[in-house]
Amino acid sequence: LARGIQRTAVRQAHRKHEPDFHDKYGNLVLLGGAAVFTVVWGYVLTQAGIEWGLSPVGRVTPKEWRE
Repeated sequence: LARGIQRTAVRQAHRKHEPDFHDKYGNLVLLGGAAVFTVVWGYVLTQAGIEWGLSPVGRVTPKEWRE
């Protein structure tokens, strides 16, 4: 039994590796996803009209001091 398992493992190790989906299209899918991510966030950050409250200048007014 062990010899048969060993023979099967060797046969599979020497088998010609045919490229699967990830070998063929992996980098393409990764680049496409990165491009979509960049375009969508670029639009959101520049065109969506979101008021980013990053700077408190002009909005924070000191309150009157009470004794």
